Amino acid sequence: IFSKASSSLEDVGESSSETDEDEQPVRHQEGSTDLSAEYWGIQKLAKYVKGGDPTATVIALCSMRDFNLSEETCQLAIKDTGCLEVLINLLDTEEIKCQTGSLKILKEISQNILIRHAIADFGGLEIMVKILDSPDTNLKCLAAETIANVARFKRARKTVRQHGGIKRVVFTIIRKQHDIKVSLGSSYQAKESETARCAALALWSCSKSTKNKKAIRKAGGIPLLARWLKCSHTNILIPIVGTLQECASEPSYRLAIRTEGMIENLVKNLSSEHEELQMHCASAIFKCAEDEEIRDLVRKHEGLQPLSVLLDNSENKQLLAAVTGAIWKCAISRENVLKFQEYKTIETLVTLLTDQPEEVLINVIGALGECCQEEENRGTIRRCGGIAPIVKLLSATNQALLVNVNKAVGGCAMEPENMSIIDSLDGVRLLWSLLKNPNPDVQASAAWALCPCVENAKNSGEMVRSFVGGLELIVNLLKSKDKEVLTSVCAAIANIAKDQENLAVMTDHGVVPLLSKLANTNNNKLRRHLAEAIAHCCMWGNNRVAFGETKAVAPLARYLKAKDPLVHRATALALYQLSEDPNNCVIMHENGVVKLLLAMVGSTDDTLQEAAAGCIANIRRLALATEKAKYG
Repeated sequence: IFSKASSSLEDVGESSSETDEDEQPVRHQEGSTDLSAEYWGIQKLAKYVKGGDPTATVIALCSMRDFNLSEETCQLAIKDTGCLEVLINLLDTEEIKCQTGSLKILKEISQNILIRHAIADFGGLEIMVKILDSPDTNLKCLAAETIANVARFKRARKTVRQHGGIKRVVFTIIRKQHDIKVSLGSSYQAKESETARCAALALWSCSKSTKNKKAIRKAGGIPLLARWLKCSHTNILIPIVGTLQECASEPSYRLAIRTEGMIENLVKNLSSEHEELQMHCASAIFKCAEDEEIRDLVRKHEGLQPLSVLLDNSENKQLLAAVTGAIWKCAISRENVLKFQEYKTIETLVTLLTDQPEEVLINVIGALGECCQEEENRGTIRRCGGIAPIVKLLSATNQALLVNVNKAVGGCAMEPENMSIIDSLDGVRLLWSLLKNPNPDVQASAAWALCPCVENAKNSGEMVRSFVGGLELIVNLLKSKDKEVLTSVCAAIANIAKDQENLAVMTDHGVVPLLSKLANTNNNKLRRHLAEAIAHCCMWGNNRVAFGETKAVAPLARYLKAKDPLVHRATALALYQLSEDPNNCVIMHENGVVKLLLAMVGSTDDTLQEAAAGCIANIRRLALATEKAKYG
C-alpha cells in the first residue's frame, strides 16, 4: 500500500501510458513479535557486511544469498538493519568481488517497491550507471538488470537519464550486437548475449518516460532496436519489442519502425510460441497502426491472419487486449476489413462482447465499429447476435468504451433491420441520454450515432418527440466549445429537422440564432454539416428570414470558395433555401454568390447542380422584378 505524491514541474515528460509506480510508498509496518528466524539471521550477517575486511564481507554476502531473498521478510531485514546502504556503498569500491556480491543481492531485493525507492534515495542508481562502463561483463550485466528493476518509477528513470545511463545502455547493446553478429547468424555467445539481454531490460524500463524515449533516439537506439529485432533469442526479443511498443506512442518512432522495416519482424513474431513476445508484438502494432502506411504494411506482410488466430487465446487477457487493439487499429483501413471478413474475424469479435475486462471490450467494440462501416459486416454482426450486447454497453461508464460503443451502434444503425433491433432495445434513448455526458468525445460520438438512427427508424419523428426534453438538449449543445460536438450536433439537427413538428420545436428552442452564430467558422467539416442544418431548418415558418436577420447569409457565401466539394454541395442547398427570401438574395448578390454558383451549375453532382441553378434563378427573378418595378 502506498500513497501518491505530487509530481514536480521537472517531471513533466516523465509520464507514461503504462501504469507507473507511485512516487512515495508508505513504509511497511512489521510487528517485532512476528519477525522470522530469517530476519534475525540477516541481522546477524549485517554486522559482518558492515564492519569486516573484504574477505569477510564477501563471505557474509555469499551467506546472505543463501536466504530466500524473494521473501519480503528478508528484503525488509536488509533494509531495516541499515545493510542496504552498505550494499550500495560497496558498489563504489574497487573490489570486484564485493561489487558483484552486492549487486547479486540488490538485483533480487529490488523486486520490492520499498527497496527500489530506497536504492534511489541512497544514490544507488548513479553508481550502477557508472558500473555500465566496467570491463567486467558479469558486473555490467548485474548493474543493468538491477537498473531495470529500480527504474520502474519516474524519479528513478529521470536519474538514469540525467547521469548518462541511456547512452551507456545503448552503447552496451550496440557493442554486444557487433560481438554476437546476430544479423549474420553466427554462433550463440551466451555471455555476450546475456549482457545484451540485461541492457535491453534496462532500456525497456527507462523507455516508459517520454524524455527517455527522446534520449534513446538521440543515442542511436532506433537502428539498434531494428537490428536486434532480427535475432532469434526470445529472452532478448521480449525486452527489445517491449521497448519498441513503449516508444511507438511517439510519431518519430512509428516513422522509424516503418522505414527501418521492423513491421515484418513484428508480424513474424506474432507466430512465436511465447505469449509474452506475441503480446508485445501485438501491442507495438496496436500503437503503430494509427498510421495508414503501417496498416498497409501489416497487411502486406500477412500479419492480419495471425492476429485473427490469436483471438482464440481468450484466456490470456493481456495478450487478448493487445491483439484486439491491433485488429481495431488495422481495421481503420477498408482493405484490412475485407481481409478480416475473409478470416471470419468479425464473428470471433462478437463472441468477445461479454465477460471481458474493459480494456479488451474497448478494443473489441472499436474493431467492430470500424468493421461495420462495411454493409456486409452489419448483417454479420446481427446474424451473430451482436446487436444486443453492443446496445447493452451503452450503459457503461468508461468514457473510452462509450465513444467506441456509440460508433458501433451508429454503424449498425445504417441498416434498417439492425435499427429496428436497436430501437426495440431502447438503444436510441440510451444514445440520447449520452448527450448529457460531460465528456465532449462521448457527446460527439453519441450525436454522430443518432444520425443514422433518426434516418433509418420507422416513424423517426415520433420516436424523437418521445424523448422528453430531448430536442432542447440537442439544440443547447450548439453552445458547446468543442468543434467535433458542434459538427456532430449540426449533422443530427439536419436529420431531425426533416420532420416538421420536430423542426417547429427546435425553432422554439432557438435553433436559428445558435446555428447563425457558428457561421463564421473556417472548419470545413463544421461548415458542411452547419450548411446542411441551415438548409433543413429553412423549411419552417419564418426561419429563412430569421437566418438573414441573424447574419448567417454572408458567411455562407464565403463557403463557396472552400476547396471541399461536399462543402459546396451543402452550401448550395442552404443558399437555395435562403434565396426564397428577397432580402437574402440581395445579401448573396452583394457577396458575389452568382459568379461562384455559375461555375457549379456545370458540376457532375446533380444535387449541387440543381441547387446552384435554383439559387441563381431566385436571385435573377428578384432582380427582374426589381427592375420591372423600377422602370415599369
